[in-house]
Amino acid sequence: MTEKQYGGVTGRKTGESSIKNSEKFNKKNNIDNNALGRRRGSRALSRDIIPEVNLKNPSEGASEALASDFARQTLQTQNERGRELGGAESKISNQQKILKAGKIASEVKEYAKTIIKKQMPLLEIAEKIENKIRELGGKPAFPVNTSINEIAAHYTPSVNDSSIAYGLLKVDLGVHIDGWIADTAIPFDLENSEQNEKLIQASKDALENAIELVSKKIFKKEILTTGEIGKKIQETIESKGFSPIINLSGHQIEQYNLHAGLTIPNIDNKSTEIISPGSYAIEPFVTNGNGKIKDGKPSGIYMLTNPRTPRTPIAREVLNYISEEYQTLPFCSRWIHKKFGAKTLFALKQLEENGSLHQFPQLVESSNSKVAQTEHTILIDDGKVIVTTR
Repeated sequence: MTEKQYGGVTGRKTGESSIKNSEKFNKKNNIDNNALGRRRGSRALSRDIIPEVNLKNPSEGASEALASDFARQTLQTQNERGRELGGAESKISNQQKILKAGKIASEVKEYAKTIIKKQMPLLEIAEKIENKIRELGGKPAFPVNTSINEIAAHYTPSVNDSSIAYGLLKVDLGVHIDGWIADTAIPFDLENSEQNEKLIQASKDALENAIELVSKKIFKKEILTTGEIGKKIQETIESKGFSPIINLSGHQIEQYNLHAGLTIPNIDNKSTEIISPGSYAIEPFVTNGNGKIKDGKPSGIYMLTNPRTPRTPIAREVLNYISEEYQTLPFCSRWIHKKFGAKTLFALKQLEENGSLHQFPQLVESSNSKVAQTEHTILIDDGKVIVTTR
């Protein structure tokens, strides 16, 4: 699930401050923060997986980061903070969860290829994919996105959605195991269009070239910046005669934090931020249009931001459920409706109005031109790059 850049609302304000606000809310409403902590660990804990780089001597810091033992760092953090957090999990276990989430995501993508057909209801596609994730032992990390043509991202079907699949469809799905996330996307040409196929191939080539660059640099223990990745993506897309979406990006991923830390641009933005061990989503967006996105209609995809006790009992009940079930991961009105029925929209509206929730807008190409997207999650660990969603 992509991140909008350059002034757009990204949901990043829901990172560390959101977790703190959520914990305050849970305490006030008698929700067991220690139990939630055991489920998700702590963002502070997960951040410690990423070694700090010495900015005065970048090569020294980067070299140390790339040579570090992923497991040892988290075990050290566990010793320091384990009692405070109510029992932190070992890094070995967490890494297995990251890899398991990626394996499930990969299998679900293959499943999606077998079921998606032209004119199939988008609601059926989303629910079958989400159910398959659960069947394989994971949970959806966010609602399945089924964005068509000029809608680049953040379209998920509503409860009574009658829309059907056609054109250039992007299926963006996420899987999590105890908050450890795999984020991946696959495009479909549902109209046998040569232009669609070229856009899709450009996004695939840009992704593979970016991963190849990361792998080579990490293997050689060379400094790698986010700007270098963006440059490779942009060069690949433009060599095919298309444009990258300049204000959509990939992102670093941490436990229960989909958009964390660094952003991975799709253009050469000259960034000198250094890539360190951790988990990252790389997702080139390709268009035959202007190469910018604008906010569209409300998506029905929400994220808990700053939980505040609402006035009505149903809104309080819904907020308690969101805080416990989804924590700081995105969710949708369709999921809440299944739990609470027709009262859902009223409750969500109240929670959005009082600042508890942020609703993501659909993201639309500014000239209404078609967009293709391909995405993988990678794990950088001990001088190696693992494509978890391959």
